[in-house]
Amino acid sequence: MATTWMKALHKSGGSIAAALGRSTEYIENPDKTDGGELIDAYECDARTVQSEFLLSKRLYEQKTGRDQGKHGVIAYHVRMSFKPGEVTAQQALELGRELGLRWTKGRHQFIVAAHTNTKNPHAHIIFNSVNLDCTGKFEDFKRSAIALRRVSDQICLENGLSVIEKPGLSKGFNRAEYLGVEKAPTVRDRLRDLIDAALRDSKSFEEFIAAIKSAGCEVKQGKHLAIKIPGGERFIRCKSLGDDYTEDAIIERILGKRIVAPKQKNIAPPASSKPNLLIDIQAKIQQGKGAGYEQWARVFNLKEAAKTLIFLQERGLTDYDVLSETAQAASKHFGEVGSQLKVIEARLKEISELQKHIGAYSKTLEVYRGYRDSKWSKKYYAQHEADIISHKAAKKYFDGIGLKKLPTMQTLKTEYAALAAEKRKLHQGYRPAREEMIALLMAKQNTERILDMTPPPKKSHEKSGQEL
Repeated sequence: MATTWMKALHKSGGSIAAALGRSTEYIENPDKTDGGELIDAYECDARTVQSEFLLSKRLYEQKTGRDQGKHGVIAYHVRMSFKPGEVTAQQALELGRELGLRWTKGRHQFIVAAHTNTKNPHAHIIFNSVNLDCTGKFEDFKRSAIALRRVSDQICLENGLSVIEKPGLSKGFNRAEYLGVEKAPTVRDRLRDLIDAALRDSKSFEEFIAAIKSAGCEVKQGKHLAIKIPGGERFIRCKSLGDDYTEDAIIERILGKRIVAPKQKNIAPPASSKPNLLIDIQAKIQQGKGAGYEQWARVFNLKEAAKTLIFLQERGLTDYDVLSETAQAASKHFGEVGSQLKVIEARLKEISELQKHIGAYSKTLEVYRGYRDSKWSKKYYAQHEADIISHKAAKKYFDGIGLKKLPTMQTLKTEYAALAAEKRKLHQGYRPAREEMIALLMAKQNTERILDMTPPPKKSHEKSGQEL
């Protein structure tokens, strides 16, 4: 369950170099980064990152003439942590780099380091507040923490890692709980986590055994598969860990025949007999990279599955029936808005047409009266043919719509202005209503595809006069 936070780094006393040095030296600490092996950088060198960041700031001040002094942000520090046992230190480094690239859109220098000084690896990112061409700075917008979490969750889901189902909804919820470190895991919990981590990239039982051994475990293969964790006192039989950890279950998980839902340690969901879509979809994403996963991935894009899960999380749509009803309501609302717009647009067109004919009728009325008074003279008609034809066309239009008395132009102008204002108001909600409908219908459709759900058949009605 990845957790992510970001804070701005200010000068806060001393020189900019000193302030920047304290942060970069902290994340590059060789005691925490496997002697400096778990450090990477983007558009800069980790060994000279302080000097490069400082140079870009000087260039920024020269190009823009801006200097915020002690209030200026030097850089931003991001931390990305993961559920214990789900990632290796190298994976944490790669995921941290991916987060840095996506969050900055590749427009800012950054260094990233994976730390191994805690029970589970985590990544630190420091990115330059000044962009690469030194003409602008990163803008820490309102609710950026939510946006950062969304990007982090997307990356984790794409890589089959856990995310918090309902972040921030529990009173007193803190980062320690988020990481699941408020209570030390038991030896059996640690072994389950190690097995889960080893299974993620294993395509055969032999690869699984090799992965477990590379994690520092000792393995006994005989009548019963038994494993001893690093620093453990004794071997533990895998079958004693639960039905999902027997030797046969491990083989089934590798082949994609068994799907194990991620353990949710953060917030206990309310008791309910209905399935939780968030847990089900996350389990589908995390089913492993065996044959079953590869077959499913060809049918549906993993990134789309991650987007769907994040969308459902943010909307609190954990029940399929609620999702279906919400999508139906959004479709109905969009249809109603569209119908109202069509009615208004049709009436506006009628008013415009009516105004055009009333104008023509009024302008040619005297000419037509002269034509009538001339006893329909051919000579008079020839002299005023265009006006007479226009007048007749207007009269024919009025008869066609059954108009007995012409409305005043002012009345029509007043009605047109009122309808135009109502149309503008509806248009303001039309696009959001359309986007909401599409998002919900896509989430519903994606959920059905991801979970192999068959939507209920549409009711068909017989012809009238027959029994249903």
